[in-house]
Amino acid sequence: MSPRAIRGAMGRNVRSDDMESFDRPGKRTRPRTKDRPDYSKLPTARVITIDRGRYRCQLDDDVLVSATKARQLGRKGAIVGDIVRLDGDVSGEEGTLARICAVEVRRTVLRRTADDNDPFERPIVANADQIMIVTALADPPPRVGMIDRIMVAAYDAGVKPILCLTKADLASPDELIAAYEPLDVPVVVTSPGSDLAPVRELLAGHVTVFVGHSGVGKSTLVNALIPGVNRSTGVVNDVTGRGRHTSTSAIALELPDEDGWVIDTPGVRSFGLSHVTPESVLASFGDLSAFTDQCPRGCQHGTNDPECGLDSAVARGDLAPERLDSYRRMWQAGRLKDWEL
Repeated sequence: MSPRAIRGAMGRNVRSDDMESFDRPGKRTRPRTKDRPDYSKLPTARVITIDRGRYRCQLDDDVLVSATKARQLGRKGAIVGDIVRLDGDVSGEEGTLARICAVEVRRTVLRRTADDNDPFERPIVANADQIMIVTALADPPPRVGMIDRIMVAAYDAGVKPILCLTKADLASPDELIAAYEPLDVPVVVTSPGSDLAPVRELLAGHVTVFVGHSGVGKSTLVNALIPGVNRSTGVVNDVTGRGRHTSTSAIALELPDEDGWVIDTPGVRSFGLSHVTPESVLASFGDLSAFTDQCPRGCQHGTNDPECGLDSAVARGDLAPERLDSYRRMWQAGRLKDWEL
């Protein structure tokens, strides 16, 4: 309350010097320090899921802890996959609550935007080193545009892409395998009841995020890899050919008997790439970058760019045309606006 308001409330006979004790301290009167709290001694944990402002974290000794987030970290300060420092009660007992004080430096961040005109990036998961793009060969049918766009996001994030083709009992995988063979992307094929040893081999020792359309079998695959986890599964709409969202939030799950994690994410129907640049995609193709030194200024290395060094490399026989076609498909996927997925 200001001195004027206090005088009005207490009467006109109050002396002004009596009001000094009611004044707010002036600016810069409080001693300040450059010292910041030291959180380095606090225990670390991995954020495994987030639900309505509560962060479920797993400590190094496998204890599960519920936590809130410190205000200074901001609204998007911690995401699934983050390694965080916890303060407070980390016993994991029912009714206890810890606090996330700091987020360790992320090795990678997989991002997307709502659409290609959205300037705001939405981080999906942190610290994944692989992304398994799960797509069905039928029911719903594969969408190459979506696969390409997720791969572009993976290249931009520095995350290794893997293609997992499910429901091989309904359609042949040969066409899709041939389409991605020039990219040197590992491809695994599954069907109901099939041996998942090739999938486990690719996942062992890695943090892998599963991404794909609803209804393609991500959660079914997770349930088979981690018995007892019981992720919800759904069916595909016969009219639209699209799956229903069954997983509503991302969750990190530790692989049994193996040194690795999988992060199951909700099904996506769009994958905006407004945050991606052609340079970041090209950087993931190390063998192509060597041929762009002689490109004219402003060359985007696309199909219609004259005197592109990549075309010259193909003409000389230094670069396989299939490899260049695959790169340009990725490049085009990153440029298209309002892709209908």
